[in-house]
Amino acid sequence: MATGTPFSPLMTPARPPFWRNVKVLRAVIQIIALLGVGVVVYVLFFNVTNNLRARGIRTDFEFLDQPFGVRIAGSDLSPGAPVRAALINGVKNTLALTVVGLPLLTILGVLVGVGRLSANWLVSKVSTVYVEILRNLPPLLLIVFAFQAVILRLPPARSPVTPFGWFVISNLETHVPGFRAGEGYATFISIVGLALAVGALVWWWRTRVQQEAGAPHHRWAWSLGLVAVVATIAYLVIGRPLTITLPVLTGRVVDGGFRGLGAFFAVMGALVLYTSSHVAEIVRGSIQAVPKGQTEAASALALSGFQRLRFVVLPQALRTALPPVINQYLNYVKNTSLAIVVGFAEVTLIAFQAIGNGQPAPQVIITLMAAYLVFSLVISLIINVLNRRLRMVTR
Repeated sequence: MATGTPFSPLMTPARPPFWRNVKVLRAVIQIIALLGVGVVVYVLFFNVTNNLRARGIRTDFEFLDQPFGVRIAGSDLSPGAPVRAALINGVKNTLALTVVGLPLLTILGVLVGVGRLSANWLVSKVSTVYVEILRNLPPLLLIVFAFQAVILRLPPARSPVTPFGWFVISNLETHVPGFRAGEGYATFISIVGLALAVGALVWWWRTRVQQEAGAPHHRWAWSLGLVAVVATIAYLVIGRPLTITLPVLTGRVVDGGFRGLGAFFAVMGALVLYTSSHVAEIVRGSIQAVPKGQTEAASALALSGFQRLRFVVLPQALRTALPPVINQYLNYVKNTSLAIVVGFAEVTLIAFQAIGNGQPAPQVIITLMAAYLVFSLVISLIINVLNRRLRMVTR
């Protein structure tokens, strides 16, 4: 008869030795992988720095204080300005392309995406042709075409056109109505900024009221109304800290308004058209992913076609569309580097000009990479925060 301790299902099984523990093995593998990456990075950095020193090339970033040596089109910087100032100017130009282009491509992409599903035959076909043509063309080709076939065909800078007296347009620059800051401008902007912050709190408060009491939120009316009232009172009390200025052509000199180089509009227009065609396809697919029962329920409530789209379909489609749209935003920002082909002074062109003037290429490229990395991370952070807010919660 066998002797020993009888087995009981309630007994705790013996722990395996640490070298067979799954958690320990995962941690060890990650540490080994991290050490391997560190060794590779160290070897590459060691080789690069040694090769640079052997050729007499500096490895620090003091070149940022050296003269840039080239005049930048559309900028008041002199050739003697430091490389740092030139790169900052390029970053500002890239930022301008981003700030103006992203809202435009979003609006256009949504309209075309909805148009592809329209019951109107003409709207549907025009939207389909728009998408199928633009998304299958290289963005570089679109930029060159916009610059060569549109911008350069405008009147020359010596004889620009002035439609309605509000614009001054030539193949070099385009001037549009703008604003001029006066006395008390900083105070006015501070008050408006504070009003926007309070408006955000009011927006949150009205949302809570709807969630807890079921009353209509009227967030737009409350928030924008507050900001508009505060801004109007501040504008009148301070004494017109901002005035609208129209561009005035005197000889060959234009005073007032905002100006933009023709290359800027070529790059922005081409990239907006190209990227919006991809956004349109994302919007179309996201709308089709909304369950059909949602539309049928909205129709049973006697909602109009626009109301179904505005209150039922698009809010649900937005949850699906937002993650891939983030990728298109990032692609737009990275594609702005193609502006180099038309000579627009965004950050990539400035970096290449700095290298051509004898500045150390590795440090300049690292600076350029860091600039695009910051752009991408900021956009991803903002949109991901919005994506988290819109994420559907299941219980």
